Amino acid sequence: MKKKGTRAERELLHLFFENKWASARIAGSGSTTMPAPDLVAGGSGRVLAIECKAGKDNRYLTNKEIKELVEFSECFGAEAWVGVRFDNLGWFFLKTEDLRESKGGNWFVNVDIAKKKGLSFNELIGKFKQVKLE
Repeated sequence: MKKKGTRAERELLHLFFENKWASARIAGSGSTTMPAPDLVAGGSGRVLAIECKAGKDNRYLTNKEIKELVEFSECFGAEAWVGVRFDNLGWFFLKTEDLRESKGGNWFVNVDIAKKKGLSFNELIGKFKQVKLE
């Protein structure tokens, strides 16, 4: 599963560069003692810190991952985002407050939440804006 996550992070890194945004992957971000997201990206006057998840169904994040993403973002002056790539659907980007709490007290996002609350990559970088109906 770690291989899939690494591949997704690299895919996202390339998407940013293809769209004239600078980006860096922080290898081993989940195993360091200091808070670090999976990816940082900057362009169009914005800086993003992104925690990435990839798979075919529900994606879970620990309280620690969310806390560290927010802490890093505040220190770095970045916007905190969770990037989720679902198989055959592509990327969705959510603010931490759009995640749902799991029964175990952590956080998760599923396809329905991602489609309702998430932004596409092009929306995230400001290429397109889509009005979502509630």
